[in-house]
Amino acid sequence: MLNGQSGIIRLEVPPKELLLINTNNIPEFPEIAPVSISMRPVLHPLFKALSPEISEFSFANLYLFRKTHNYAATSLKEGLLAITGNDNGAPFFMLPFGLPEEAMLKRLFQSFGEMKAATAGQAGELRRLGYGIYEDRDNFDYLYDREELSKLSGRKYHRKKNLVNAFVGKYRFEGRPLLAEYTEDALFVNEEWRRAAEFPGDYEAAKEALLKMDALQLCGGIYYVEGKPAAFTLGEELNPSTFVIHFEKGAGDYKGLLQFVNRSFASILPDKYELINREQDLGDEGLRQAKESYKPVGFVRKFRAALPGG
Repeated sequence: MLNGQSGIIRLEVPPKELLLINTNNIPEFPEIAPVSISMRPVLHPLFKALSPEISEFSFANLYLFRKTHNYAATSLKEGLLAITGNDNGAPFFMLPFGLPEEAMLKRLFQSFGEMKAATAGQAGELRRLGYGIYEDRDNFDYLYDREELSKLSGRKYHRKKNLVNAFVGKYRFEGRPLLAEYTEDALFVNEEWRRAAEFPGDYEAAKEALLKMDALQLCGGIYYVEGKPAAFTLGEELNPSTFVIHFEKGAGDYKGLLQFVNRSFASILPDKYELINREQDLGDEGLRQAKESYKPVGFVRKFRAALPGG
């Protein structure tokens, strides 16, 4: 539950005490401000306290993809915050911390047209209020059982395990924690990946993530094959039982490399992480097939909402 006044958000997180955060550097609606690193002291604690399931709802994700989606933030009168943006010129808003009162909600729809990344609970309430609701399948997050990925046991993982075994049997490899001292090697992998990729994809976001790992509290692993940097993975804790992978890149023609990285990183994550969130497929058929081939145990369903007839 959120409430507040005078630029202070009061976020109730039972059984903890109220968390008071000054939000004066985020303007009041209808003014908006582009998401910037200066907002982290406000937004990061709020997202951590929220303990979200949706991958977009972390400060690191908003910040690293701020240019892709033109993310901005605005403070609502009730003390809630809204995140705004646009995709290919189509504006939207998100309400990670809850729905405001109806008059404010209507103003948001009138200003931005569509609400994105609505939870199932929010979708139900918005439907009751008369808004048009539809599932956003292309943005569903894929959820995997961490222990299953770390072992690849059973028939359903037979092909993946064969690829891992082929990689292990053929190449000399080494995995290390992705510490600052290995940043240049990870950047090299990212550059090699971009050189081989048809489209830039998340190249720029991955580059910035590597350069700002410490500031954004990201962690991951880097992998060497035959003494050369060949792959890295990078993510963060999304909630106490889920680790989200923001980036996974490989370079070089090493059969089974990414399957090995996937299993290896899952095996070194702490046991408290029951699930790994590997984000969405964005409607890309090849990416969808790749994600489905790892047999997700579920999805984080997301919804879009619009004014009736919109």
